[in-house]
Amino acid sequence: MKYHLITMGCPKNEVDSEGMEMLLRGADYAATDNPEDADVLIVNTCGFLEVAKDESIGMLQALGEGKRRDQLLIAAGCLAQRNSDDVLQLAPAVDGLLGTRRWMEVLTLIRRLRGGENKRQLQKYSLLGDPEEEFLQPIPRPPVAGGSAYLKISDGCNAPCAFCTIPSFKGKLRSRPLDAVVDEARALVAAGARELVVVAQDSTDYGRDWGEPDSLPRLLSAICSRTDDNLRWLRLMYAYPGHVSDALIEVMAAQPKIVPYLDMPLQHGDPRTLRRMRRPSNLEMVYDHIHKLRAAMPDIALRTTFIVGYPGETEEEFQGLLDFVRAIEFDKVGAFPFSAEPGTPAAALPDQIPADVQEERYGRLMEVQQQISLAKNQALVGRPLEILVEGEGELADSGEPLLLGRSYRDAPEVDGLVLVPGLSGLPAGAMFQVYITGAMEYDLVGEPLIDETFSSRKA
Repeated sequence: MKYHLITMGCPKNEVDSEGMEMLLRGADYAATDNPEDADVLIVNTCGFLEVAKDESIGMLQALGEGKRRDQLLIAAGCLAQRNSDDVLQLAPAVDGLLGTRRWMEVLTLIRRLRGGENKRQLQKYSLLGDPEEEFLQPIPRPPVAGGSAYLKISDGCNAPCAFCTIPSFKGKLRSRPLDAVVDEARALVAAGARELVVVAQDSTDYGRDWGEPDSLPRLLSAICSRTDDNLRWLRLMYAYPGHVSDALIEVMAAQPKIVPYLDMPLQHGDPRTLRRMRRPSNLEMVYDHIHKLRAAMPDIALRTTFIVGYPGETEEEFQGLLDFVRAIEFDKVGAFPFSAEPGTPAAALPDQIPADVQEERYGRLMEVQQQISLAKNQALVGRPLEILVEGEGELADSGEPLLLGRSYRDAPEVDGLVLVPGLSGLPAGAMFQVYITGAMEYDLVGEPLIDETFSSRKA
């Protein structure tokens, strides 16, 4: 028996997909890259934004068009949980649905489908039941390819953000037991991970559902102390403003395995817009966080995300965002035009911003940030940096080999790269020092710091 699994969306989905893959392999299913060869087709869908919903539906429709009568097509994950009726209506070839916290029952669902249960029963089945089982044990994971792995520490979210759909289908925060997370971290390191990337909807809210807020520092300390030296980088994503405590900053600064990098999505820089977003609007608190982080870790790389064109965003408020970006000088910024998601309070707000205005503001914001990012990168020229190899390519003009890596300043998939021309043959996951020789808005250029070590690998 063979399966073909496609993952849409965020790193949290990637973790769940890896768990499904391990369960399938344990039941003697083999992976195949060719949908035509598969007995079971699975799409781990994303339902966060309408554009992601459309992409997931499109993938299900494409697989459904070529599906044989003896194949099963399963829609798993966020869209299956959020819009089950839409999935069955728009992708009628789907045989079964698997909710966001039911991925560990993929084999049960397959057995029930093979037994002939109809879609109405499967829909009800996929959305009901006790999801706690997922959090009791380490999530089974395959061998780590590329040296980097995501470590999901919780699911769901308690934040009341007016634009976000996640609580509607993920539910409230559910933190995984500390020992289960640490055991999983140890297993990932033993399987080849040099970097662990901590992810959640709100990583800094870890433990609040047990009545122990600010448990993240204790978790990070436990991971550092209970993993061996093969773990080189522990990276923290998705910190919530106001939850970045002094204890967290102290642990980050004290533990050598924790890289000086923090992703703290702020969403805007004007208090009026933030209040309509139902986000923390005390910018002095943010400035205080940033000051403490930079004082404790002078080389810290700070990343954030912003939404432009939020309903009611005036030109004055947008200028407030630009002024905020110039004042903080974030190392990395991701930005997105506002998307009115059905069912969210933001979708019903007056003064929706036209798409062309959103795009124009997005362009202006990124132009400001590109200048800041370029200056930050240029300041690194002449410095050594350790990089983790991501893969290889070649220069377009000459065909010269090009090694692609990341420094501690770059999270996988969302940030830039360090490019090392003339070098090839190093496996993904290898780590070594480079000397930075050039800088662009998003990427750096470097050469091996100890050339003799790599002389045999140069073209």
